[in-house]
Amino acid sequence: MNKSFSIYLDLVRFVAACLVYMYHSNQRWLVTDILPVSNYGHSSVIVFFVLSGFVIAYVADTKENKFSVYAASRLSRIYSVALPAVFLTIVLDAVGRQLNPGPYFYPFDNFFLRAAGSLLLLNEIWFVSITSFSNVPYWSICYETWYYIGFAVVMFLPKRISTVALVALILILGPKIVLLAPLWILGVVLYRWKRLQHLPEKWAWVLVVFSIAGLWVFGQTGVTSLGTAYFKQLIGEEWHAQFTFSKFFPTDYILGALVFINFAGMRGISGRIAPILLTIERPIRFLAGFTLTLYLLHQPLFLFWGSVIRGDPAGYLFWASTTAMVAVSVLAVGYMTESRRHLLKRSLEAPLQRFETWVRKQYANHH
Repeated sequence: MNKSFSIYLDLVRFVAACLVYMYHSNQRWLVTDILPVSNYGHSSVIVFFVLSGFVIAYVADTKENKFSVYAASRLSRIYSVALPAVFLTIVLDAVGRQLNPGPYFYPFDNFFLRAAGSLLLLNEIWFVSITSFSNVPYWSICYETWYYIGFAVVMFLPKRISTVALVALILILGPKIVLLAPLWILGVVLYRWKRLQHLPEKWAWVLVVFSIAGLWVFGQTGVTSLGTAYFKQLIGEEWHAQFTFSKFFPTDYILGALVFINFAGMRGISGRIAPILLTIERPIRFLAGFTLTLYLLHQPLFLFWGSVIRGDPAGYLFWASTTAMVAVSVLAVGYMTESRRHLLKRSLEAPLQRFETWVRKQYANHH
């Protein structure tokens, strides 16, 4: 992956996380006015999925081509943030509810079930939907982690075993997670499609312009609402509700294709715009390093800080003050967790290496 395209992907990652924050913080108790660009929350998650598939395919090809290394890296990436996020959410919700119960219409019961489901990433299997207390955005990591696992099954197991294991995994997860898997796979296809890697620059510009126009039309025309309305009509309101975050999948595929096209084009022209991207590299790299913390903690944090500050929602000062405290908190928590994930990775590599060696020996002895 060339450096300028890597910077672009980090920029997209950070902007998408900010858009998710704008979407969830667009609440009338925080600000009376509807916030600008506050209706792209779900769409930004779809961007994350395509981007994640591309990045994982890249690192598995270049850096993490052994199971033990891949597993240590993925586990440390997830749990360095997910583990503290689950327990911080409980604490923040408990205190925030005492200060200002009004905004807390999220569940705060069945502590063992919600915490265990969240830590095992089982919140969204089949037609289960266990909200992680006030942390509604947590759902997407419960999808993405299983995509990491499915990718590992295909990459690191013998073909005969991987096919059976993948079918078993699909049966365990159920339709909701599987329905959005093609979006993640699009990222893998983008990385592996050799012809797209050598796209002529003129066609790369065409793809960039087309994707930007397509994304603008997608955002302005309410395609998502039309798509989910059709899906509801097709399967009925009760079943439609059971699909929770996957009920937008018909139009998510359209959005995923546009993101795919944009990434393919931007990879082709990234060398041309490298001077611009290199200029902003340092701040973008820094901010992107806190993206997962921002994503997994922004909702419990703005609920908590909003309950502490208790400002006037008229105007933007209350929302801006709350947002500033969220930003400070994300930097503080991220410094202690996401920025130090390499320590967790290092501690996991040795036992995972021993496990991998043992499995290989057992497989060799039986074949």
